[in-house]
Order: sequence, then structure tokens, then C-alpha cells
Amino acid sequence: MTSKKTHPSVQQFKEFVKKHPKLVQEVRKGNKEWQEVFEDWYLLGENDIVWKQYKGDQTEDSSEKETKSKSDFMTQIFSAVKQMDMDTVNHHINNMSSTISTIQGLFDQFGGSKGSNQKSATASQNPFSFRKD
Repeated sequence: MTSKKTHPSVQQFKEFVKKHPKLVQEVRKGNKEWQEVFEDWYLLGENDIVWKQYKGDQTEDSSEKETKSKSDFMTQIFSAVKQMDMDTVNHHINNMSSTISTIQGLFDQFGGSKGSNQKSATASQNPFSFRKD
């Protein structure tokens, strides 16, 4: 078997990709294509500012980063829920409910005879019936 020798620029690009593992992730996600990355690398060079965002961090593992980001997200959600004013939320939900009822009434009115049987059933029901505790 004969071994094919790759072009030196391809070898250099492979070394570059090893130093920038986030490029591999971008390509696997479908955000970029190898051809596009290679052309940018060839035109811009290895030391361009564009490549800094793809430089790999050896200090943290990717699973640790993912766990950290998930916990940060949950912390943000809980703090947002704590800061909510439930009376304001209830007011907005009631406004949405009346808006939806109005839109349904318009559909029934302009829909003609198709929804005339359903009009009486849906008009009496409130899609968002919330009670105050």
C-alpha cells in the first residue's frame, strides 16, 4: 500500500485545529463548515484575533462547564421567581385571558356558521381561570 502525503498546509491546519478544539465543536454543531474554517485560516493566518474565541481551556473540563452553566441558569430562574409580584402576574394573566376571549369571539363572528355551535360552549368557559388565594 502506498501512503499518500498530505500537503504541508493541511498538516499545519490540523495542528491549528488541535490547538483550537472549539472549532471542532462549531463544525459538529453545524455552525461552520471545514472548508470555510480552512479558508479563513489560510487567509487570516494563525495569529488573527478571530481564533482567540476557539482556543481550548485545559483548566476546566467541558462537563464541568456544562454543569456550572446549568446551575447558574437555575439560580437565575429561582431569583427571578422570588422577585416576581404575584398580583402583577395575575393581572397580566387576566388581561391575556380576556384578549384571547376577544380573539375567539372575533373568529366566531367572522367564521360564520362553522363555529356557531361551539360559540356558546367556549364563551362560558374562561381558558385561564385563576382564583386568588
